[in-house]
Amino acid sequence: MEKEKQPNKKGGSQLSGDLAERIGVIYEAHYDDIYYFLLYFTGRQEDAEDMVQEVFTRLLKILPRYDGRVAMKTWLFSIAKHVAIDHYRKQKWQRLFSDNWLALMKSTEGLPEEELETKEEVHSIQRALQKLKPDQRIIVILRYIKEYSVKETAEILAIPETKVRVDCHRGLKALQKILGNACEERIANEFAR
Repeated sequence: MEKEKQPNKKGGSQLSGDLAERIGVIYEAHYDDIYYFLLYFTGRQEDAEDMVQEVFTRLLKILPRYDGRVAMKTWLFSIAKHVAIDHYRKQKWQRLFSDNWLALMKSTEGLPEEELETKEEVHSIQRALQKLKPDQRIIVILRYIKEYSVKETAEILAIPETKVRVDCHRGLKALQKILGNACEERIANEFAR
């Protein structure tokens, strides 16, 4: 049986070489995906960074239970989802998105008039996205920002594909209603850029 922690000279403990190496490889391979998912969810760089650390702290505790039945990336997104929801609950349902989170995803190239129009549209969508239920928000982020398939989204969230489809449809309809004349295709196009 692999020993996961060994005492160090100062009386604390350190990770064994094998476990430290595994965590390092997983961290390098999946950090960006987890970070940007959490950034899209919270809208705050500092919160996303803190939550990424929480994801990998939880991973450290539960990695020995990983059996490979699902992809590591799927498993990490599931952990990240729980960390994000826990963070959201801790904030007591306060507004989590900053005014510029979606703008970070946009290119700033183009004519000044186009930039202004695009930024206004982005802010409108961002404000509308804040009003979605957390479950719908997560699905919209995974489907339209991270561009995961229905099947991949279902695996990440550990829910049936039909629930992904229904909640995604409802989330897009809610965004459409909030935005007024906007259509689902326009919303999807904004997130796909």
